[in-house]
Amino acid sequence: MKEPFDITIGTINYAIFPEGNDTYVVFKEGKEYVEIQKDTESQWLKLDSETALPLFEEDEEINAIGREIAAYVPEEEEEELEGDEHDDNEEEDSF
Repeated sequence: MKEPFDITIGTINYAIFPEGNDTYVVFKEGKEYVEIQKDTESQWLKLDSETALPLFEEDEEINAIGREIAAYVPEEEEEELEGDEHDDNEEEDSF
């Protein structure tokens, strides 16, 4: 599973927690705000807080959050993968 990450839209900070299956829990300014799910590349759906069913209503803020999620590239993962490969080589050299 992906690690949580932060995004900023305008002056608002969001913390994004991936839940799997293109579903994310979004915290806005430190408080749990909404759960969203990717529908298409440009369309994201807000999930009902009680039933977790998608709400098919246009919401520009949700779509903006979704665009930032889709555009997010975790730099640390690439570094960790390179570090893992390096660690394997060190173990082989120690024999």
